[in-house]
Amino acid sequence: MPKNSKAVKRELDDDVTESVRDLLSNEDTCDDSFKKSSLIVGGGGGDGEGKDLNGDMDVEDGGSDAEDDAARPAWNSKLQYILAQVGFSVGLGNVWRFPYLCQKNGGGAYLVPYLILLIVIGIPLFFLELSVGQRIRRGSIGVWNYISPRLGGIGFASCVVCFFVALYYNVIIGWSLFYFSQSFQQPLPWHECPLVKNKTTTYVVPECEKSSATTYYWYREALNISDSISESGGLNWRMTICLLAAWSMVCLAMIKGIQSSGKVMYFSSLFPYVVLICFLVRALLLKGSVDGIRHMFTPKLEIMLEAKVWREAATQVFFALGLGFGGVIAFSSYNKRDNNCHFDAVLVSFINFFTSVLATLVVFAVLGFKANIMNGKCVALNTKKIVGLLGNEISRDLIPHHINFSATVSAEDYQKMTVLIRGVMEKDYQLLGLGSCSIEEELNKAVQGTGLAFIAFTEAMTHFPASPFWSVMFFLMLVNLGLGSMFGTIEGIITPLVDTFKVRKEFLTVGVCLLAFFIGLLFVQRSGNYWVAMFDDYSATLPLLIVVILENVAVAWVYGTDKFFEDLKDMLGFTPFRFYYYMWKYVTPLLLILLLGSSVIQLGMTPPSYSAWIKDLASEKSLSYTPWGLAVCISLVVMAIMPVPVVFFLRYFNIIDENAGVVSTISYKKGCIIQEIARPEEEDDASLIHAKSPSPMPGNSIYRKQKGGVPDSTPNGRYGIGYLMADMPDMPESDL
Repeated sequence: MPKNSKAVKRELDDDVTESVRDLLSNEDTCDDSFKKSSLIVGGGGGDGEGKDLNGDMDVEDGGSDAEDDAARPAWNSKLQYILAQVGFSVGLGNVWRFPYLCQKNGGGAYLVPYLILLIVIGIPLFFLELSVGQRIRRGSIGVWNYISPRLGGIGFASCVVCFFVALYYNVIIGWSLFYFSQSFQQPLPWHECPLVKNKTTTYVVPECEKSSATTYYWYREALNISDSISESGGLNWRMTICLLAAWSMVCLAMIKGIQSSGKVMYFSSLFPYVVLICFLVRALLLKGSVDGIRHMFTPKLEIMLEAKVWREAATQVFFALGLGFGGVIAFSSYNKRDNNCHFDAVLVSFINFFTSVLATLVVFAVLGFKANIMNGKCVALNTKKIVGLLGNEISRDLIPHHINFSATVSAEDYQKMTVLIRGVMEKDYQLLGLGSCSIEEELNKAVQGTGLAFIAFTEAMTHFPASPFWSVMFFLMLVNLGLGSMFGTIEGIITPLVDTFKVRKEFLTVGVCLLAFFIGLLFVQRSGNYWVAMFDDYSATLPLLIVVILENVAVAWVYGTDKFFEDLKDMLGFTPFRFYYYMWKYVTPLLLILLLGSSVIQLGMTPPSYSAWIKDLASEKSLSYTPWGLAVCISLVVMAIMPVPVVFFLRYFNIIDENAGVVSTISYKKGCIIQEIARPEEEDDASLIHAKSPSPMPGNSIYRKQKGGVPDSTPNGRYGIGYLMADMPDMPESDL
């Protein structure tokens, strides 16, 4: 502030004036109770145009940004912050979604579109969220209110989506806790099918005999699942206890905010890497693991030309980094403003990518081992059938002389034998009833999600030496991966609400966890698995895409990419690559809109359905949702995105009184009218987000609004509360 540009006058009552900077700097010495005052900010007109992020601020609890910074929690170290962001972005999807997509969409060739879209969509949007959170130092609600209050619903929509996702995501952690608790047994309880004994005979449970031991244990022993979503079946008490344990863990870790959760991150973020590396080393020593890895990395280049591959890669990039949830913004808001968030964005994005690749190697190495085991069982069964058919349907001359049926027949010898038999018998070969035994076919059986974690992977681990140890490690890893993501998700709810409504974080955290637990009882019914699938399909995908599109538009087009680049230069100390300018302004919004359109088309073309486990058939069957089920699906999407239009219209029509963007409310301890005369060329280095814009008029003033009265004049230009704001008609609107 220029030295000789202030006129300071003190009077006993409301005519007292002084510099805002002096006023705010003296707040700490005042112990009076807060006095609320409304400050009329000049701007030539009351339409709210011409505000930018620098002055568009709601100063609370003392009004001083320095005071707020001092009171706001901070990370103990940069490592703790990076681990928190990695823990949030690296989740269960990296272990059970990415390998499935890689297998389904061309093997190693899938990594090419994924990496391209990570650079074009993922890193720019991740950098954008880190930047606004770090600079404005608020949660998602506060951030988008600063940029444009009419788009303030973006933050509320993020909170709603976070809550929906937290409801079912913690149920998955509960499932993992259940399997973890059952892993301290030798042999593992899902090792083989249970037997039923009656007075005369002993037989295998029919449902298990028709499926497999691990499939039966998952659907019947763990979930005790009903035949459809309409049959609730009552609560599964074991899963209810596990859900309570999961929410208790989250609540205790989050009750002090980052001060408590940050310490947990050292274990929850690093332990999964230890387990993945141990699994990879162990799997590579098992027979068949190389077959699985070779299958994974064999590129199918022709698939890369399909639009579906690129759409699924873009969706995976989008969700892998946790964009739109608000967790990224919340975590970065606890950083210092001069932290190099560009480096953080690139580092966390590539850690996420390499974690996905590492998890894929582990999954395919283990599935390769499992495929060899299953292939060996198939060969033994078919060999037994061939021995029974020798001399009748099959001539002994068709059997190679070196094959000895009294010993174990290798997979290679079996393939040679069946090729000869098929070549001679041709059409009659199908009548022999020999199953197809192929490692490739086993590996091509695409599994994802719970099917991979709780069925395929558990089956493979039953064949591991010391299988209980590996089962304990695996499910403990899933618990930690889930908790890391849950911490970011809950932070995306708690931080914006605490910043906005100034409630005690401890009380809010306990309240949110209790509410989520009681609503979460819906997911631990016998039909709970179907509700998890419904929420996973409909509560997040479309709403998050819309949220991130609006975030991108708010920064690039409402606030302005040029001004945002100046802010980044002021914050980082260097100008980011021009690459980000074109990504934020043109490329990324266009790609996101295309992704949203394709997702809507896909939903429209695919009737809403879910996969139900039918007990009598002992298999899955696709069922359509009932009318009320469809209504719930639609309601999830509508409720998640509803805050955006509601807040926009409430503020557009001034139903929520923002006084046309001219009145800001500030709370401070010392009630004084503030008036200052500043030079046009003055620049305020304490601005929230630095924007160099000369004041259109040399006179700048800020007045206290008299109760029930109208201020004498409408002041112009910037105002001195320690933040820079230029009142120019061509700048984006900001009403808060």
